[in-house]
Amino acid sequence: MIKKIKLLPVILFVFVLITSCGSDDDGGGTAAVVPVPALEPNTAPTAVGTLTYPSSDLLCIDSTIEFTWSAATDVDGDAISYRLTIALERNQTTIVEQLTTTATSRTVTLQNGTAYYWNVVAFDSEDEATASQTFAFYTEGDGVSNHAPFAASLNAPALEALLNAGTTSLDWSGSDVDTSDTLTYDLYFGVTTDPALEQSDISASTFDVTTVAATTYYWRVDTKDDNGVKSIGQEWSFSTN
Repeated sequence: MIKKIKLLPVILFVFVLITSCGSDDDGGGTAAVVPVPALEPNTAPTAVGTLTYPSSDLLCIDSTIEFTWSAATDVDGDAISYRLTIALERNQTTIVEQLTTTATSRTVTLQNGTAYYWNVVAFDSEDEATASQTFAFYTEGDGVSNHAPFAASLNAPALEALLNAGTTSLDWSGSDVDTSDTLTYDLYFGVTTDPALEQSDISASTFDVTTVAATTYYWRVDTKDDNGVKSIGQEWSFSTN
């Protein structure tokens, strides 16, 4: 009986100590939860602001060309790399060179007497990427007195834009290294891919079309010079509400 009486205060002390450690200041018995700060989303680098050389619509006498461009920036401080793409069409379907570098220049040897289209994509370590605009240039060919015009570039409506039905103004730009050439355009327009000819020998670089609601339209502009040399354009599309 004496031993039991002496052990009782020890047992009570241990019980109080355990229950005190397992409860919060409010006595609710729930441990505090420390919030985990949310991770900041990664931001893509800015686009290359200037394609320095070859400049837009340039006639290059030498087919070995040093492509140069301005540096992009990244607000996250990530290292930036660049992907230089050179193709035979403005939408870069047929790629002839595609090179990756951390520098802002690369030298490439191309074929003579050919129209090329180039741009630069800046990307960071998370593969977030931003593309520059696309420039056209021409490499001089031996004994060439006339050059094919460049493929038309899109102004409006924006690619895959959603517009109100009604009258839509199609707007594009044409160019040619032979600056004395007068350019005309063949417009293809319709509700299916590879649309039919809408109007030929257009002298302006705009054309109004009538659209109906809830429809996707496809269009293309082919560019012709004084000598009848034609460049086939890229197919574009837009939809109506």
